[in-house]
Amino acid sequence: MTVSASGDHLRWTALAGGSTSIVAEGSWTVATVAGLDPLVQAASDASRSGAVAVDLHAVSTVDTFGACLLDRLIATARARGQTVSISGLPKGYSGLLAAVERVGLREPAAPQNADRFAAVAGLGRGLSNTAHDVTVFLTMLGAISAAAGRLIRHPRRFRLTSAVHQLDRVGFQAIPIIALITLLIGAIVAQQGIFNFRKFGAESYVVDLVGILVLRELGVLVVAIMVAGRSGSSYTAELGSMKMREEIDALRTMGLDPVEVLILPRIIALVVALPCLAFIGAMAALLGGGLVAWFYGGMNPGIYLARLREAVSVTHLEVGLLKAPFMALVIGVVACAEGMRVQGSAESLGLRTTASVVESIFLVIVLDGLFAMIFAAIGM
Repeated sequence: MTVSASGDHLRWTALAGGSTSIVAEGSWTVATVAGLDPLVQAASDASRSGAVAVDLHAVSTVDTFGACLLDRLIATARARGQTVSISGLPKGYSGLLAAVERVGLREPAAPQNADRFAAVAGLGRGLSNTAHDVTVFLTMLGAISAAAGRLIRHPRRFRLTSAVHQLDRVGFQAIPIIALITLLIGAIVAQQGIFNFRKFGAESYVVDLVGILVLRELGVLVVAIMVAGRSGSSYTAELGSMKMREEIDALRTMGLDPVEVLILPRIIALVVALPCLAFIGAMAALLGGGLVAWFYGGMNPGIYLARLREAVSVTHLEVGLLKAPFMALVIGVVACAEGMRVQGSAESLGLRTTASVVESIFLVIVLDGLFAMIFAAIGM
């Protein structure tokens, strides 16, 4: 039997048969870690084969640093294929050592045939995430409907000041940028129409193109996309910031419904504002088309207006405006639902804001396509 002692905190003994007995004692804390580290390395080098018995009866204090050293001693022996037995660890420190051991565990190697199922796994995750997003959307829509029902029964609970403030933000303050962008889009559509119709001597048909396209489809769609990027992202960021600062939890503690106080006024303001913005955008686009037809196509403004009266009807305007409230509802529900899903980090806020804009624009385009099929089926 050969005995080798090293320091006051760790002793190891080489026994007959190649096994090793390691005895730890004293304080294993950050204050002694500098002296313990070389002892642990020396003990690991001395017990390279055979079974290892670790005796911890004499250990008085262990903190995270000491637990990491003990775990390194044990893990090194197990990595060599040695059998390790531990005895005497005080009950108060067993949980700490187990936690350090779990952290140090390596992820199991991926099976070699994992690539075969990567596409299937990705598809499954995508379907699962989509189902979760749909559930969140429907849950928020149900909560908004329930809050609206309560306000119908008790109108005095409606926060008119908040709704008017939100209407000013998403409606009145958005008019300049909406008018400018839609005017430019109308001008671009007219310019491209004149440039291509001129080859066939049909420049006058550009009025039909601009009028029908702007009033039925392009005007409301462009405005809805802009509102999703401007107001929808703002809703998500505001609610997400409130969630991070626990203001929404404070409202619940005070006995107030966050949906009724924060979300419903925003939804109502958006539903009221978007049709108005769509109408303003359509008029601005027609103006832009008229200016291009006048200066680029040489068409007199009187002729442009007369041709516009012949080409379009009130039905075309009705088709565009009927879509606007539904698009506004979709944008508002998605924006508020994503805002309520924000966790406690700035990264989560950024991800949810991005997801809000992307999902809103996607759903607005899908909704526009569905309405196009419905109106075509009923002859509008």
